[in-house]
Order: sequence, then structure tokens, then C-alpha cells
Amino acid sequence: MEVERTFVMVKPDGVQRGLIGEVVSRLERKGLKIVAMKMLRIPKEMAETHYAEHREKPFFNALVSYITSGPVVAMVVEGKSAISVVRNLVGKTNPVEAEPGTIRGDLAMDIGRNVVHASDSPESAKREISIFFSDDEIVDYAKVDEDWVYER
Repeated sequence: MEVERTFVMVKPDGVQRGLIGEVVSRLERKGLKIVAMKMLRIPKEMAETHYAEHREKPFFNALVSYITSGPVVAMVVEGKSAISVVRNLVGKTNPVEAEPGTIRGDLAMDIGRNVVHASDSPESAKREISIFFSDDEIVDYAKVDEDWVYER
């Protein structure tokens, strides 16, 4: 079984609305494994690095301002096809277009307050994980239910 790691963040709106547990619960109920998690207030420099691909876009400063406005919960999530599985659980970026049953489809109303961020590719996942976590903060462990989640 090929396991992937991806980056997930509950954004300031999700934290303020008390949705951390809901997001974590949905990830875990799916069968994904959280291998790192922390709450932090993102410094401006870290936010600019995280959103570097948007630097030249008109919404960049507003994005940095928003993501640094309050605490977030950053996670490394692991599982088979974790990147695409998490993206499907999260739903489309614009909650108006997100399917019911997805995190954004169920819990968000506005693209600028869409509760959660999730890496969109293996390259993004690797880069984003390295921004928020050092290697020694990621815990490698086996869950007792893995034989019930994955066919071997």
C-alpha cells in the first residue's frame, strides 16, 4: 500500500467557529491518520511563504492578513491517496460550488471564509508540510484499525 502525506489547516474562521473537532473527526472517520498537529498563530513571513504562488495576485495581501488574524490548526494527514481523498472531503474552494457532504459544502458560505486549507498536489503537500513542521514533529505509528480501513 502506497501511503501519502498531505497538509491540512483549519483556518481562523474554522477555529473561531469551533469547527476544529468537526474537521478532525471527518478526517479520522474516513480512515485517515493524523501524524502531526499543532495550533499556532502564523507569523506574516510564514504566511507569505505559504501563499507564495499568489504573491502577484491582487488578493495576496488580504489573504496574508486573514490567515494571520487568528490561530489556526495545522496538521499532517496520512493515508492511501491522502491528497485526493482530503481534497474530496474538503470540497471545492468556493463553498457555494462545494457539494453537500463536504466540509466546505456543509460548513462554509464564502470563499474567503471556507474553514479549511488542503494541499492540492504532492509537491504542494511536501512544501507546505516543511513550512509548518520539522521532521521530528511528525510521528510515525501504526493504528490498530488499519486492517479494517485498508484491504491488504
